[in-house]
Amino acid sequence: MCSNLWLADGDTVFFFTLPYSTRMTIIRLANCDLWVHSPVRLTADLRTQVNALGNVRWLIAPNHLHHLFVADWQQAWPEADLWGTQEVQNKRPDLHFRGTLDDTAGPWREEIDQCLFSGSPAMTECVFFHRRSATLIVTDLIENFDPAQLTPIKRVMARLAGIVAPKGGMPLDWRLSFRRHRAQARANLEQILCWRPERIVMAHGMLVAAGCDAFLRRAFAWLGPSPDIPHRQDTDKN
Repeated sequence: MCSNLWLADGDTVFFFTLPYSTRMTIIRLANCDLWVHSPVRLTADLRTQVNALGNVRWLIAPNHLHHLFVADWQQAWPEADLWGTQEVQNKRPDLHFRGTLDDTAGPWREEIDQCLFSGSPAMTECVFFHRRSATLIVTDLIENFDPAQLTPIKRVMARLAGIVAPKGGMPLDWRLSFRRHRAQARANLEQILCWRPERIVMAHGMLVAAGCDAFLRRAFAWLGPSPDIPHRQDTDKN
């Protein structure tokens, strides 16, 4: 994807009977430190590959569902700082967190932007934007299951939830939880659109490598009218 961003697929896990493929993102910062988003199960081979990339400096737990393998990564790289949302910190008091993910830019601010997608009592998620590669990085905010990997019955279930490629999006149960707080969600979407991502990496499903602006506006159409931000293709003509 770019010389300083790598993806690693993890195990498939089952959630509400659906097979969730898992994926983490690693970014090598300008000083060669590694920023590791949503770590997957750590194997000996993966550890060797990561060590070849650089020094693991930051471990990111972006929401309260993505924390299962963090302890193993902390043990492997004890000098790395773990950051997570307040929700995941409340859920995992056994882990040592260095900082809380919110709308305040983290120590990686020179290269990675962030936004706390809030407004739901069910879950908040911190989403990120790697400027150099123009990549939006999410976990559960957008899911985009490959229909070929689903049985017919599970394909129907996933379509009803709105998470099947090429028309993936936020899962239905999380969407419904925004009924009383959509204004905050629309503000979060506006921030993401302002980043003008050229690709979207997610923990679950197929990547989006083109037409990201249109994909995001369609995926979040349930919020109502899109923010008054010109479509990317319009600005590219100027």
